[in-house]
Amino acid sequence: MSKNIHITIAAGDMDRVAAIKDGRVQVEGCDVTFIPMEPEEVFFRAFRNAEFDCCELSFSSHMRVTSQNKADYVGIPAFVSRVFRHSGFYIRTDRGITKPEDLRGKLVGLPEYQMTAPVWMRGILEDEYGIKPEEIRWRSGGQEEAGRDERTPFEAPPGLDLQPIPQDRTLVEMFEAGELDALMTARAPSSFNLGKPNIDRLWPNFREVEKEYYRKTKMFPIMHLMGLRKDLHEAHPWLAGSIYKALIESRDIAYEDLAKTAALSIALPWVDAERRDTIELMGNDFWRYGVEECRHEIEALARYSHSHGLSERLLTPEDLFAPSTLEISKI
Repeated sequence: MSKNIHITIAAGDMDRVAAIKDGRVQVEGCDVTFIPMEPEEVFFRAFRNAEFDCCELSFSSHMRVTSQNKADYVGIPAFVSRVFRHSGFYIRTDRGITKPEDLRGKLVGLPEYQMTAPVWMRGILEDEYGIKPEEIRWRSGGQEEAGRDERTPFEAPPGLDLQPIPQDRTLVEMFEAGELDALMTARAPSSFNLGKPNIDRLWPNFREVEKEYYRKTKMFPIMHLMGLRKDLHEAHPWLAGSIYKALIESRDIAYEDLAKTAALSIALPWVDAERRDTIELMGNDFWRYGVEECRHEIEALARYSHSHGLSERLLTPEDLFAPSTLEISKI
């Protein structure tokens, strides 16, 4: 009879965690039930009810509740979601918006002010273009479905024009109707995908812009980390380290699968050329895990979170992660 403990792991169905999901990688001392789930649902259930033993977490929301000493989870520095974010700025082309500076004074929609993607986007606007959050009028709510709220309670700081849209409206509906000038979002709005008139990206050449951003900053924006529920961490101090090791091993298998050319691991004909191009720009470990490996990115997001009124204090990386994951032993 197994003496392992049983844990649930909830995360998106991604190549970085596939080897844990299908059992190729085991978590030491654990029997795992892996629950593939869209991140919005994972976050809602984790931050409201702490339903999962280990799960994918919004990094911004994790910072927010950690700063309030209300976190139910301790972080594991396996950054399962990273996305360059210049591609997530969508504009009305009939509003005279041709460059980032033209967003000053505009009505800009976002699903949640505390959502990690818009936090990075606001940070990019401030650091790279000198545009402060207070210079834009923000409207929040459901992108495609009405009724979305902030996942943790949030009151806008003084001087910030942030208001929810009506509960029966969506951002996409208002964007199409011309009631919003722009959207900043992690998911491409359906209006853009459907080719609706007067809707485009702020940077149609986003790939070149994002590469230049990486060359300048060496930052590949972190969206999500993994978290372990604190009661389990306290009961089993070894568990966070074991999960972290398994997540690294699973990520490394994804690296190996991408390099296979006899039978491609994903349905893209030039995936190996894309991989080589990425390595040329970002190095072999282009999807970095680890606190020291990613300290500059973690500190940048912590700075944005605090300056945008989300975190109640300026957090350090050591505040956010299980001590056993800050450094992994090497043989």
